Amino acid sequence: MRVLGIESSCDETGIAVVEDGRRIIVHGLSSQADIHARFGGVVPEIASRQHLLTFPALLRDVVQRHDGELNLDAIAVTYGPGLAGSLLVGVNFAKALAMAWNLPLYGVHHLEGHVYANWIRDGQWDGEDHGDPVLPAVALIVSGGHTDIVLIEAHGRYKLLSETRDDAAGEAFDKVARLLGLGYPGGPVIERVAREASDPVRLPSPLIRDSWDFSFSGLKTAVLRLVNERGGTEALDQAAIANIAAGFQQTAVIALADRLLEVARATGAQSVMLSGGVAANAALGAEVLRKAEMPVWRPRPALCTDNGVMIAARAAFLIEQGAQPDDGALDAVPSLRMGMTLGAT
Repeated sequence: MRVLGIESSCDETGIAVVEDGRRIIVHGLSSQADIHARFGGVVPEIASRQHLLTFPALLRDVVQRHDGELNLDAIAVTYGPGLAGSLLVGVNFAKALAMAWNLPLYGVHHLEGHVYANWIRDGQWDGEDHGDPVLPAVALIVSGGHTDIVLIEAHGRYKLLSETRDDAAGEAFDKVARLLGLGYPGGPVIERVAREASDPVRLPSPLIRDSWDFSFSGLKTAVLRLVNERGGTEALDQAAIANIAAGFQQTAVIALADRLLEVARATGAQSVMLSGGVAANAALGAEVLRKAEMPVWRPRPALCTDNGVMIAARAAFLIEQGAQPDDGALDAVPSLRMGMTLGAT
């Protein structure tokens, strides 16, 4: 079974064909990071217009690189959560393709897509084929807009156990990078600068007592206070910036890893999974691998960020479970949350 997956929830335009939810046939991705960098973050209106410009060319590129018939069985598209304009472009593009090619269309929850990147056999961080993740599993979904921990009991049956009460981890990375004058996107640049640190600063943990939730606003505020105490961004030398970046990253990574494994132990999970853009952070992956007593699944960095591969993979399992195609009434749902899909509790 071959599914063409379409992704446009934020500023990445993705199209991919995946076979049986596990093998990449062809993968195309276009990032707008350079376009939005000058603004210090994603500008929704620009993002949606760029998707409009990119989708036709990206589809042509995918078809040409495949060099043959795609032999598709279905089309899948992210319908939420995400930026309203960006989602609408992807949903309507997918509708048009489904109608033109007479194929069934499936709407996919963006966060579920991130989780299912872990089922891609040649997509693991170490290049090895680890087979399917062992269920029940606990998945950390950590990105610019989300920080959730989900217990996946079986395909289509999961429970949201933890989320952030304010800033998502990726959002905190972006804001701290801006405070340190490092630019956008924050995750990769903080990770790079942190390698130069000689004495990482100590910062408060974003973990909440008596709950499995996170709160990153206090961590972000602690960095702001520290920067102001030292005379502002302009007064910081390279060594100070590196030490603050390293302290922030270390604090965030330890909290994410410890909470993920705490939940996994408490629920009796047989494995843990990392997913979402922040899962590309090498320090986070190393921390989880070092501390985990159970198998760990983690996509390679290119499959941690938004992409069409994960959407096609998730759709394949929906189809396998007997899900009915969505009709022409499929619409974007920008505020879609974990637990707002059939079978979730």
